[in-house]
Amino acid sequence: MLPSGRTRRYGEGNLAGKRALLSVTTGGMASRFSGRGINGRLEDLLFPVTQGCLFYPGMEVLSLFSAHGCNRVTDEQFPVIRDACTARLEGLFTDAPMAFRSQNGGDYEDDLTLKVGLGEGAKGFALHQR
Repeated sequence: MLPSGRTRRYGEGNLAGKRALLSVTTGGMASRFSGRGINGRLEDLLFPVTQGCLFYPGMEVLSLFSAHGCNRVTDEQFPVIRDACTARLEGLFTDAPMAFRSQNGGDYEDDLTLKVGLGEGAKGFALHQR
């Protein structure tokens, strides 16, 4: 039985049991998509997609696969990127998903705010991951 007024979403929706993997390429160097980079962490930039679009209807979301500087990849670099992508795809059904907090798993108050004491030391989107 769900708490009053709650629906099946954020880990419990109609797509529960399905898995998702975002594969992203950028023209910028990896450092630009870091915590101190001009673009910020790629995981934070894509949080509305991973948590809001994929986890919301129930999917298990895997950590991102990203390749950076793709507009200037050399012939020597390409096999490294290809092999890394292949390795990620090989783990599609075995890799552990991102640990988002489910809506009805006990981490949120009735108004769907994170309970006090959870996520200590975390900020921003990281609050919503175990």
